[in-house]
Amino acid sequence: MAFFRKLRDRMFKSSSKLDQGLEALIEDGADEETSEVEAPVAAPAQSTAQSAPVAAPSEPARGGLLSRLTGGDNTPRRTLDDDMLEELEDLLVASDMGVETAQRVAANLAAGHMGQRLSQHQVKELLAKEIARIMEGVARPLPIYPKRPQVVLVVGVNGSGKTTTIGKLASQFKAAGKNVVIAAGDTFRAAAVEQLQVWGQRADVPVLTAPEGSDPASLAFEAMTKAEATGADLLMIDTAGRLQNRSDLMEELAKIVRVIRKKDPEAPHNTLLVLDATTGQNALAQVEIFKQIADVSGLVMTKLDGTARGGVLVALADRFGLPIHAIGVGEQIDDLDAFDPDDFARALVGLD
Repeated sequence: MAFFRKLRDRMFKSSSKLDQGLEALIEDGADEETSEVEAPVAAPAQSTAQSAPVAAPSEPARGGLLSRLTGGDNTPRRTLDDDMLEELEDLLVASDMGVETAQRVAANLAAGHMGQRLSQHQVKELLAKEIARIMEGVARPLPIYPKRPQVVLVVGVNGSGKTTTIGKLASQFKAAGKNVVIAAGDTFRAAAVEQLQVWGQRADVPVLTAPEGSDPASLAFEAMTKAEATGADLLMIDTAGRLQNRSDLMEELAKIVRVIRKKDPEAPHNTLLVLDATTGQNALAQVEIFKQIADVSGLVMTKLDGTARGGVLVALADRFGLPIHAIGVGEQIDDLDAFDPDDFARALVGLD
């Protein structure tokens, strides 16, 4: 609950953009007559296994004393028609949800509510339910295997938050009783190594390093040997930030994977791609490329507190179906937490 409050408060840029857009969408096309309280209506089925009608979201109590005494409701409402659907799709695309995902969300919302008069709050509730439904299947914590050491390779482009994410995850796993080792594989950037060493000191986790400019694949191999010798549960390997359009850098990452597999053919057991939410739709291209090079097994999305593009996470879930292990909304250790689809959906549309 504490993280949800933080998520809701810090995703203000995304939720505010959607909130303002929905307010304009409803009010600009609102029905002229004042409605009475709407009767419950059936919501669209969320899966083939669910066929029973579900009550539509109710509107919070509003209006003055006279309105309450007469049973009236002055909340602006708009009839859901083709024009409103088109405007809703445009609004979702503007939140970086992507065209295909926005169309799917809007179509599913319309399936059970076409022709009904909906308020802004009701549209938010319906959107949150549909977004959570899309993302429910990808909300999975980082799996822990009996294999020791479990090798976790962390990849991503420059500035995505890889180093900080490794430090936070390592600290959290250490607090949970796991024996963790970090390998500072970004051997070309002294600041990244120093940052990991700071996190290692905080969490009492050893950080293995190599001289600046050393071969990161060799460091990864040596780190696996040391982690195995010390009985570590988890070995987390940082890598240099790579631009997906730089073939030489991507080949270097592929080399790290090849060398790791000489030590353990099943390694890396997890390959986490860290994505920066502020990059918007570019995150989809990053997933495409990194999947080809490093066989990405899961995602971590950072910097959701600094962007109005939070909808991109919905597009990623809809398009790739990769597990989303965690999301980040700040720099502190407790600003990274497991991904919860319901909490995220409600925070994205600005619901409590």
